[in-house]
Amino acid sequence: MAAQSLGSVNVLVQRLPKSWTSDPARCTEAKIPDERAFATKGDLAKAIIMRALASPLPIAWVTADSAYGQEWRLRRLLEEASIGYVLAVPKSQHVHAIGRIDFAITQAPEDVWERHSCGAGAKGPRVYDWAAARLPAIDDFDGDAPTHDRWVLARRSLARPDEIAYYLAYAPAGTGIAELVRIAGTRWAIEEAFQAAKNEYGLDQYEVRRYPGWYRHITLAMLAHAFLAAMAAAAGTEKGAAESVPAISPRSRWRKSGDSWQLAAPR
Repeated sequence: MAAQSLGSVNVLVQRLPKSWTSDPARCTEAKIPDERAFATKGDLAKAIIMRALASPLPIAWVTADSAYGQEWRLRRLLEEASIGYVLAVPKSQHVHAIGRIDFAITQAPEDVWERHSCGAGAKGPRVYDWAAARLPAIDDFDGDAPTHDRWVLARRSLARPDEIAYYLAYAPAGTGIAELVRIAGTRWAIEEAFQAAKNEYGLDQYEVRRYPGWYRHITLAMLAHAFLAAMAAAAGTEKGAAESVPAISPRSRWRKSGDSWQLAAPR
């Protein structure tokens, strides 16, 4: 695993299994740099984020699938950096003050659900029904005057209403549901980019015995993809995936506040 030092942050660049990192001779033979360590997906995500935050890039949002969204340390890292996020989580995700996220969404009144597009697809806008509610502040983290709100968010398929995806979000105060939906939808572009890089530019088509050869192949494949994607964007073409109730509990904690919903903590 290659690593790059950014101040006191050790940035892990590639993931190696323990069978490699525990065998120095094998790593030396493959010319893998000495700065290496085993890392989980969450470790890698945090390292990439720290590297991005240390760069001059304007970082405002992070989005990811549930493999990363369920990592509370990753969410806390973003909150401490005042970076907004919309992260997918499994339906069993426990949420502060309200319990399991799917149970909380099941209690939502039907008028909570709003229809929004989360981006353009190959066959037009990707439209779903969305439910969102702000969560109670966490005193130990947020202080007396919070600048950001935490949210639960759910996406329901129009064609298959029993298919619901769940998210946790953290956003500057005043952020609307439409913006959270837009951020959630940007993840498809990332997944499509990797799929296109594999199918059209050979990202996963390599046979190498040494780390330098693998690194060069990956770099060139991604560079080719980025170059041609920029040309396609300049030509005005787009690619994208396309996608064409529960009853309220008498003890539901959903409350309307102005033009948005809140989930109240149990008394």
